Amino acid sequence: MSEPYFTTIHEIITTGHWITDQVALELKEFGVTEPQYNVLRILADTQNSPITAQEILEKMVQRSSNITRIVDKLVAKSLVTRQLCPSNRRKMDISITPIGCALLRTLDEKVESFHQPFMKNLNEAELEQLKHLIIKLKSKKDA
Repeated sequence: MSEPYFTTIHEIITTGHWITDQVALELKEFGVTEPQYNVLRILADTQNSPITAQEILEKMVQRSSNITRIVDKLVAKSLVTRQLCPSNRRKMDISITPIGCALLRTLDEKVESFHQPFMKNLNEAELEQLKHLIIKLKSKKDA
């Protein structure tokens, strides 16, 4: 077993969970969970084109089998709409509402203000190197 490898993996995992937990705390005052925020971000990036729950699921940071429940809660808060897809009646089209867009702008500001102090910890070259190393770690190499 490689101790440095597993120690590094542990740091990556705990850092990821810590960031997610801290962002969740920032969103809590608005009654939005981190997965709901992720769905709003995805819908905002679709340029006002509705997408299906499956398409949302494929783009989520943390894939959740609860996508229907997440969307249900966003619909109940009037942050997204869900309509029958005109070309395939077995699918639902999901879109962000103007209320959802307005809230998302506020949430984005809140999340960015959380990240702001940490952005100074690494310079651009270090960030690029870290990103490259993480991508390298995830790549599968033939033995």
